[in-house]
Amino acid sequence: MEREAKYDALVAAVTRAINDADPMGLLELGAPADEYEQEVHTIIPRLGTAADASGVARILHEEFVRWSDERIAGPEDAYVEPARRIWEAVVEFRRPADLHTRGVDE
Repeated sequence: MEREAKYDALVAAVTRAINDADPMGLLELGAPADEYEQEVHTIIPRLGTAADASGVARILHEEFVRWSDERIAGPEDAYVEPARRIWEAVVEFRRPADLHTRGVDE
């Protein structure tokens, strides 16, 4: 998978994880599907610093606090499940391209 396609897949995975979690309950209230787009686009560049899913949860929480406030964003542990899903996408994004085209057992 070429780099651009991998990046697009990462953005889609982050968007899906955040929308599914709907951390502020806005989608449930009828907000547009792209409600969290701004947060996604500030989260993505920071994912390069994450070493694990807990680091991703911290990043998610910090960005939601930045875009709203602590009270609205809620506690960091509310971001654990989307962070786990995003971490899986980050690991896939970081995987060298040749592992996608060859069998892992080769």
